[in-house]
Amino acid sequence: MTLTAPEGSVAPPVAQQPARRPGHGDAFTAHMVATDWTASRGWATPELQPLENLSLHPGTLGLHYAQVVFEGLKAHRRVDGGMSVFRPWDHARRFRRSARRLAMPELPEELFVSSIEQLVSTDEGMLSDDPSHSIYLRPLMFGADANLMLRPSEHYRYLLMAFVAGGFFGQDVETVSVWVSHEHSRAIPGGTGNVKCAGNYAGSFVAQRAAQEAGCQQVVWLDPVERRWVEEMGGMNMFFVRGSGPGAEIVTPQLSGSLLPGVTRDTLLALAERAGYTAREERISLDQWRDECARGVITEVFASGTAAVVTPVGEVRDEGGDWVIGDGRPGPVTLQLRQQLVDLHHGTLADPDGWLHRIS
Repeated sequence: MTLTAPEGSVAPPVAQQPARRPGHGDAFTAHMVATDWTASRGWATPELQPLENLSLHPGTLGLHYAQVVFEGLKAHRRVDGGMSVFRPWDHARRFRRSARRLAMPELPEELFVSSIEQLVSTDEGMLSDDPSHSIYLRPLMFGADANLMLRPSEHYRYLLMAFVAGGFFGQDVETVSVWVSHEHSRAIPGGTGNVKCAGNYAGSFVAQRAAQEAGCQQVVWLDPVERRWVEEMGGMNMFFVRGSGPGAEIVTPQLSGSLLPGVTRDTLLALAERAGYTAREERISLDQWRDECARGVITEVFASGTAAVVTPVGEVRDEGGDWVIGDGRPGPVTLQLRQQLVDLHHGTLADPDGWLHRIS
């Protein structure tokens, strides 16, 4: 499906100034893409339009029953000055899977990617040449019926917006402290933990607040059944490094159904293998994590995600006792993989899988 810009739907082009100190989350770009779905006509032709507030009925179904899914992916400026989006087709497939899980219509992958192409090519002028900055893209779909019957909506709206992003935890690569949550669970077996829907995140805020009150930047989630196995860190996937040097082993928790299969997670597993490390999935318990750190087996821990890229973990705070990972500073394997991922984003590392989607 081709995006159109009907006469009058887009304001005359204006000179865009790069965002020099964007922070994270509120340096929105000037435009958005919007379209609607109904059972009678399917998806309407998407339109590029100025970013503007929405007018919604107070009985909009998605507001009440959380029939809302979203994605998060980034566009970067390559060293040659062009723009690329990282793995948009993989995000398009996950967006479809999320919609399917919430009984929503699946957005065609071609429409998802073409909307991104249109928005990035229109608003790339807000992105500076600072390599730590990127355009964070937020595709969103919600049930738009003005009806409070407890049922799936019969009308849906798809929106794509973007903002210029700096570093999620700041510009420098520093370790974060994490707090283990024993009281709350992020997701349950058979639930929606393996898709990106809004309800997953609202329920995590109380534990994140507890982590901050404990002096930590992030919360670590345990499995919801035994409260024993490490699953995620905030909204990020986790990695554990055993050993050091070329023989290091990189392990990430197995996908359990309540764990989000991150695109960055999949990328790092591939990059680790290309760098000569052993990379695999494994269940790791909280006690095992503590013990292997004490014995020097686990030497580094980091988390990954679209927003955070690669974030090293230096300290764990837990009701059973606190501990430090390695010497508490970012480790060499973590920094190497982070740099490879950043180089891949900017087109200075080989891309044999075609993950960089170039914007004309």
